[in-house]
Amino acid sequence: MTDWLVGLMESFGAPGAGLAIALENLFPPLPSEVILPLAGFTASRGELDLLDVLVWTTLGSVVGALALYWVGAMLGRERTLAIAAKLPLVKLSDIEKTEAWFLKHGRKTVFFGRMIPIFRSLISIPAGVERMPLVTFTLLTTAGSAIWNTIFVMAGYLLGENWALVEEYAGIVSKVVAGLVVLALVVFVVVRLSERRKGRHAGRP
Repeated sequence: MTDWLVGLMESFGAPGAGLAIALENLFPPLPSEVILPLAGFTASRGELDLLDVLVWTTLGSVVGALALYWVGAMLGRERTLAIAAKLPLVKLSDIEKTEAWFLKHGRKTVFFGRMIPIFRSLISIPAGVERMPLVTFTLLTTAGSAIWNTIFVMAGYLLGENWALVEEYAGIVSKVVAGLVVLALVVFVVVRLSERRKGRHAGRP
């Protein structure tokens, strides 16, 4: 991974880091927690301009987010509901509640979601499904991404040879977030199965 990123930045400079971040939005296994500090470290060695790195990585974040936004927009509300209706343990009422929540808190979700591991990419899809105004989505994504990118690029820049420490600690945070998501899914499944059992018992004479 590191060799590939180094090669990309050696070949294309700061735009290479931006390309890597755009791909990270589409393929989350490519971690920004590695790409950004490494780009910052490379800038600290004078091989890249720091401002160029910040601009290009933020541009890459926006391009990747817009691609997923349009995936959600093309999927649309009706298709999303149709797909959800076929999923086990999922009620349309759950989707409708989520939709109502997003409509109420969508701006905050898009802005702060850009700074949360895992959700950084996924949040663009419901924004597209709900057709959040494109200008609003782009501005919020740019602002949130600029903050996230600047923190990690500067961490790599200041840590120098020890830039990998950023990945280590960010990885812990990502695992915690992933664990909370898994826990939430388990609770969701347990509650749904419990409701089904109660429904069956209530339906018996």
